[in-house]
Amino acid sequence: MKIVSAIKRVPEEIQNRLKDRFPETEFLFCHGIDEAEAHLPEAEVFVTYGEDLTPDRIEKAVQLKWIMVLSAGMDKMPFAEIDERGVVVTNVRGIHAKPMAEYALSMFLQVSRQAKTLIEQENQHQWNRRPTMNEISGNTMVFLGTGAIAQETARLAKAFHMKTIGFSKTGKDKPHFDETYTQDRLDEFLPYGDFVTAVLPSTVETKYILNIDHFKAMPDHAIFLNMGRGDLVSSEVLLEAVRHPHIHHAVLDVFEQEPLPEDHPFWDEERVTVTPHISGISPHYVPRGFEVFEENLELYLNGNGEMKNIIDLKRGY
Repeated sequence: MKIVSAIKRVPEEIQNRLKDRFPETEFLFCHGIDEAEAHLPEAEVFVTYGEDLTPDRIEKAVQLKWIMVLSAGMDKMPFAEIDERGVVVTNVRGIHAKPMAEYALSMFLQVSRQAKTLIEQENQHQWNRRPTMNEISGNTMVFLGTGAIAQETARLAKAFHMKTIGFSKTGKDKPHFDETYTQDRLDEFLPYGDFVTAVLPSTVETKYILNIDHFKAMPDHAIFLNMGRGDLVSSEVLLEAVRHPHIHHAVLDVFEQEPLPEDHPFWDEERVTVTPHISGISPHYVPRGFEVFEENLELYLNGNGEMKNIIDLKRGY
């Protein structure tokens, strides 16, 4: 069996560990898809970030049975062609939880404690104690999504004695949430959201589900953070929300178009913080991703249980 990886710069330690643990398996670690493409016809398993897969490449991979995606978001993958071939797809859902939770809390703190203003004052050598400082402790955080990332963010929020309310399709109870509800009840609780955190994937069901009425329902001091997918809410709605202002601030790590165009109004909007889709970046990302792969490979080879994070190809997550 041949496993082909298109992940660039896989540490030698990881490569050697996999080869030692699975000596009967042939591993080919390529430096990106350009190198890996020639080997796709021989690959039974393909390890990828997902965005490099096209219908043509799926067609070339005649022996392919399993795609391991070292990402959680897979909205650019050709699911119809993959499903037609009966290929299993798994991802690394959950490994982003720690860095993204830290990102969320750091962003809420930087807005509340006026970090951008203070840095600007420092650059201008200004001694000015007038910027208004706020606390995040004791407030309420509302979550769109209750998966692993939201759960870890809610756990950290508890260190600040926050109330945590989560919304999902099912409304099932999840760890670290005081209350959980189905998404159709979101309007009832947005008025309590001092901080609103969106961590939803991009699916047919989630695209543009937030409209201006949702932001009008939030307190005018609310801070909205989106680190899920950029098509949750349109740029026009967000600009109206911060310019009116219906909310105090928006922290955006994901956008409808990425990279965000240089002339986009978000860059210069005082009530918007822009970060370049980096909330999940961590030096531990690839090692954690290959830990999930290694666990699944053991299950795949031995058939002793269902692999983790199998993707519903009809729904895309």
